[in-house]
Amino acid sequence: MEFGILGPVQVYDESTGRGVVPPGAKQRALLGALVVKAGQVVPVERLVDELWDEHPPANAANALQAHVARLRRLLPPPAPGEPPHEWLVTRPLGYALRPGRIDTDARRFHRMVAEGRALAGADPGLAADALREAMALWRGPALEGSGRGAICSAEASLLEESRLVALEALYDACLRADRCDGITGELEELTTAHPLRERFYDLLMAALHRCGRRAEAIGVYDRARRRLLRDLGVEPGPILRERVEAVLDHREPGPGPWPSGRTAAAYPAAAAYPAAVTAVAAGSRAGPAAEVGAAGEVGAAGEVGAAAEVGALREEVVRLTSRLEQLSRDQRELLGRLERLSARRTALR
Repeated sequence: MEFGILGPVQVYDESTGRGVVPPGAKQRALLGALVVKAGQVVPVERLVDELWDEHPPANAANALQAHVARLRRLLPPPAPGEPPHEWLVTRPLGYALRPGRIDTDARRFHRMVAEGRALAGADPGLAADALREAMALWRGPALEGSGRGAICSAEASLLEESRLVALEALYDACLRADRCDGITGELEELTTAHPLRERFYDLLMAALHRCGRRAEAIGVYDRARRRLLRDLGVEPGPILRERVEAVLDHREPGPGPWPSGRTAAAYPAAAAYPAAVTAVAAGSRAGPAAEVGAAGEVGAAGEVGAAAEVGALREEVVRLTSRLEQLSRDQRELLGRLERLSARRTALR
């Protein structure tokens, strides 16, 4: 058996070979939250907030208990030969999912991605295969259909960022393995779906350059630059500028650097921060970017190395600022929950 959250929340039953999806939205939200917090006691108040947010029923504790009972009946029994095991247990303060030796598809995904990245230096082709296998675990958006509660929403955002970073590693490995022909279409779709994520533009430009499609690579830079200027008022960062200069100078094409300190500075999303931070940070990078004209010439962009160093320091400031803002939002959310809980308890007296 396996708990699945890389898509609609489900319980995959190996004995039947099918996934069991809770039929109701509240049960999906409940199972999703318990899988995310597997092995931990989740307080009743948090689960009530997860399922009903600010509009709980008058008898929320009883309603939650009824959903827990339905979920217990839905969970399959242990496989033949396995010792009896109670998956969902009641504790004085709340409920806990006891997965035992049962895995989740999210944990399996993280392990497979780590294994793929470890292979990248010695055998990029094998790394690409391993990373594609990891991506195949996804059945749709993480925790799809599990509501918009704090637990599931936060985990879904983290898993989506992990998926995008894994895709970046996959296409980098494909480029290193000289598999550029088969990835340009996929990267085109990703730049459309995530138009503010510079790393995908960089990988697409590298793939097109390797395939001898220089004009298209320059067109991708133009498209990225226009989108960043239109939506955020910033120029592309130093990595994209270096890439387009390499295309225009007919230098030997190659993939972007495999994840390193510099890559994390150039693409803050690779360090598990929102993609928007990448573009905001780009605005703090060195001076105006070179503009590709009709004749295909790039204007002076200054000393790229110095620009990258200064940009990295400024991006660190942006990253820390973003983190402080997130902590402030978390604090406000916790205070709001505390006020709602206090009001609820006062009403029951």
